[in-house]
Amino acid sequence: MANLGSVNGRPSVFSLVGLCVLAGILVAGTVAPAAIGAGLLSNQVSDSVDTISAQLAAADPPLTTTVTDRDGTPIATLYAQYRLPATSAGIATTMKAAIIAVEDRRFYSEGGVDLQGTLRAALNDSTGGALQGASTISQQFVKNYLINVVDRTDPVAQQADREDSLARKLREAKMAVQLNATTSKDDILADYLDVVEFSGTVYGVGAAAKAYFGTTADKLTVPQAALLAGMVNNPSVYNPYTHAGKALQRRNLVIDDMVTNGSIPASYAATAKAAPLGLLPNGPVTPSATCMGAAPDAGFFCAYAESYLVHAGFTADQLATGGYTVKTTLDPRVSQVTKDAVDANVPTTQDGVANTFAVVQPGSTGHQVLAMVANRDYGTDPAQGETSTDIVADASNEFGAGSSFKIFTSAAALVTGKAGLETPLPNPDSQCFPVPDSHASCYTVHNDGHYADPISLADGLATSPNVAFVGLESQVGMPAVLDMAYKLGLRNTLATNDAGATPNPASSNPQYSQPQSKYFQNLLSFTLGNSPVSPLEMANVSATLMSGGVWCPPDPILSVTDRNGNAVPVARQACEQVIPTGVANTLEAGLSKDTTEGTSAQAAHAAGWTRPDIGKTGTTQQSESVAFVGGVDGYAVSSMVFADGSHPREICPGTPVHLGDCGHGAFGGTVAAPPYFHAMSQLLAGVPDQPIPGPDPAYLQARN
Repeated sequence: MANLGSVNGRPSVFSLVGLCVLAGILVAGTVAPAAIGAGLLSNQVSDSVDTISAQLAAADPPLTTTVTDRDGTPIATLYAQYRLPATSAGIATTMKAAIIAVEDRRFYSEGGVDLQGTLRAALNDSTGGALQGASTISQQFVKNYLINVVDRTDPVAQQADREDSLARKLREAKMAVQLNATTSKDDILADYLDVVEFSGTVYGVGAAAKAYFGTTADKLTVPQAALLAGMVNNPSVYNPYTHAGKALQRRNLVIDDMVTNGSIPASYAATAKAAPLGLLPNGPVTPSATCMGAAPDAGFFCAYAESYLVHAGFTADQLATGGYTVKTTLDPRVSQVTKDAVDANVPTTQDGVANTFAVVQPGSTGHQVLAMVANRDYGTDPAQGETSTDIVADASNEFGAGSSFKIFTSAAALVTGKAGLETPLPNPDSQCFPVPDSHASCYTVHNDGHYADPISLADGLATSPNVAFVGLESQVGMPAVLDMAYKLGLRNTLATNDAGATPNPASSNPQYSQPQSKYFQNLLSFTLGNSPVSPLEMANVSATLMSGGVWCPPDPILSVTDRNGNAVPVARQACEQVIPTGVANTLEAGLSKDTTEGTSAQAAHAAGWTRPDIGKTGTTQQSESVAFVGGVDGYAVSSMVFADGSHPREICPGTPVHLGDCGHGAFGGTVAAPPYFHAMSQLLAGVPDQPIPGPDPAYLQARN
């Protein structure tokens, strides 16, 4: 606290004179400590005002970011402070009159500082009393802007902004005078009403009008305006939802002040005070501040878009306060149709069973994500089938995608020349394969059923024998297979550990200390798909093949614009030609028999599916996870059904799909493929078939 030059606890004559001089200087718009008297102002006042003024000019108030689908329809909002900006012309005269009547009756006549009030507060402070109010609207604007905008993430600075001291008061006073010298009264008033808190996350009169009354700032009635104006003094104490009596009393006081100030006739006051609070029920009513407020078919997509932007260089705080418009690639029709398909397959609240579905649009210059849905909804209530994990984007399917990983072994074999599409692969019913750099004598693999021996790579892709592909993997080598999995799309997946989490180097267990890209270097089980995987990345693997071997990141963003409508650049990874087009076409040809004569043919027939497409099913050993990965006519898809509860068990087919002890359990073709047929049949109704590329002759036979 500043030393006011007191004598025996009482202010000296010189101090009182100094205070009068101070007030005059404030009104004149300058503060010169030397002219006031030694000790009257602390150095912090003169040293900090210019810095803080610059911060005020540079900091924009937090605004709500709107996330939309590709058509521009909002799907979610992100915010730290719910604020709907309102200009002076967009604020009702009733609101302006109410706030002036209760907070600063001389607002339009004073120069930013209330001379009488400042002297009264300073004198009271100099005698040891509590610092009194006397703040003008201009001063309150400065204080609120510091607390709610400039210092909103700095608790220490916010405490200084609220400090009960003369130094803080004088600092605000000088800035208020500066503000009045450069800004019109109408704009100061509008800016003040735009920045103040009305309780919780509601900031500014635009948001308050919407949240409390379901109206806009330009349509506020006298009782509504008086209620909001009364709250500004103490939003918690006068919150009408939690303290209705105090809020009503305060509202009526403001109405009386409006009469005293000549804003409304006395004859109207009784009518206004007799009006009910007129609040929206169960409020204040605000939109969700996160992607969990998105529609059931858009929550996981929104979460992925937010994460994508953070990885592109935006901070979470920027997204919550920047007032951006984020237009995503979400296709509302594709999203709703696929959501309906997975819900029909596995109900949202089905205990312990999740069904994810991702759709990516192939392309040589970009892979736009069209839909990311699940039978689960994005939220925090497990009893309602909600999960707070992005189970579509993350490597959250801890049981894996099963034999769909044979795509990576096949691609690596084609690229290295170890096998071609027509190459016969040894395929006994079981075999024990040597494991390099391992204490185990060998890795034993069994086929689930009887297959041709040998079997061509093409027929193997359709019927999925384990022995043939583990043998091929052993021949190609794990480094080449893992590298292929990375190239085709499992980039984030392979960076996680074998529990789907961030590797912990401190762990003594290599399953948890290493990324999958290292952990599986000598584990031939990789091609059987028993490791955590991202459903979205598996859909993007199909997109890479359907794009002629061009990998692009699964991109959920069309554009970002700032609060002023200016385009904001988004850093994106460049697309890469990861395998020759001939290899991609050949592998597509090899995958084209799954729905006609392979593991999903029976389900395709039952669904009346006849379109040329690519597909690969997967089933883990205990049927705790099943998958269908494929694509058709410009849609690259993954559908995965997996146990997601705390007590995972075998997944059983049926209506609905469920957990149980059903003997042989579910398969990718019987449980994961049907949602694909269901959704794609609707989306492609009336659309001509698009043929699958034929194989490149160079990749039909082994070359070494």
